[in-house]
Amino acid sequence: MSDLILTQKGRAGCITLNRPAALNALTYQMCIDIEVRLRIWRDDPSVELVIIDAAGDKAFCSGGDIADLYASAQRQDYAFGQKFWADEYRLNALIDTYPKPYVAFMQGFVMGGGVGVSCHGSHRIVGETSEIAMPEVGIGLVPDVGGSALLAAAPGHLGEYLGTTATRMNAGDAIFVGFADHFIPQDQWEDAKSALQENGIDAIAPFYAEAPDSDLKGALPDINAVFSGARMREILAAAKNSTAPFAAGAVKAIGRNSPLAMAVALDMIRSLRASKATVAEALVQEYRFTARAIEFGDFAEGIRAAIIDKDKNPQWKHALGAVPQEMVDHMRAPLGDMELNLTGEHS
Repeated sequence: MSDLILTQKGRAGCITLNRPAALNALTYQMCIDIEVRLRIWRDDPSVELVIIDAAGDKAFCSGGDIADLYASAQRQDYAFGQKFWADEYRLNALIDTYPKPYVAFMQGFVMGGGVGVSCHGSHRIVGETSEIAMPEVGIGLVPDVGGSALLAAAPGHLGEYLGTTATRMNAGDAIFVGFADHFIPQDQWEDAKSALQENGIDAIAPFYAEAPDSDLKGALPDINAVFSGARMREILAAAKNSTAPFAAGAVKAIGRNSPLAMAVALDMIRSLRASKATVAEALVQEYRFTARAIEFGDFAEGIRAAIIDKDKNPQWKHALGAVPQEMVDHMRAPLGDMELNLTGEHS
């Protein structure tokens, strides 16, 4: 059975992620195949729009398939991960600038790499089961696939909160934060897709319904108070002193995640916000970290603890609040000849 179903139905080019048993985790080959097909459809006048969805109820896409990346880390083969991320990020940039409507139906888990192939589209649809998150700091990475640009553009200090705690958003939260556009009840999704295929992009609007309330919207003043701190140790202290409902979970998450990844994520999200960075500019910044993550960061250890040994006890390189600023600067420094190039394409 193919990991990816690529078809044209009526006016729509249709992409279905088809690894439900693996929560539709993206393999390297899936990223390449989606990119190639999107470039074909971009230049095909019979394709008016693109629909991306996924098989199964549990997940649209739980992220990238990282077992191969761990194996390469064990071989000290840093080039494999660098190529994987560079090619994946090029796909994310293509989706962000795609000239035709790109409609994503996001059920269940939408995390990491799943955000990269959905949340940069023009029409981002969520439903009752949607749970969207950027959980990378839990395995020693920073929020990537262009997600750091979405976090930087989020209201208040929600970007810092979501990027360092990996908190999951429901449908209402995702719309409020800027990771989704519209709520459609999931029992209407197949009808909505059929309407798009038969009648084009304008046929989706009648399906839009009122989204559930956003808990994050109500919590925003308290989140802003805690996550305005200059460094992670100040944020952690503020969270410990806060009586807000979210604070205890934030303390627990910050204590669990990679100190280096959180420190860099905090720095990166704020610099991207200050510069009003595009997704493409954010991808370049993210790649500076991910290209170094296996050799210098906590990524291999994060994968070991979460996926390989599953002991949930990662031995991070730095203590919380004790990450040297020069290490943050090193992980964010330009890569010279290795800097990410988003202008090429896979052949």
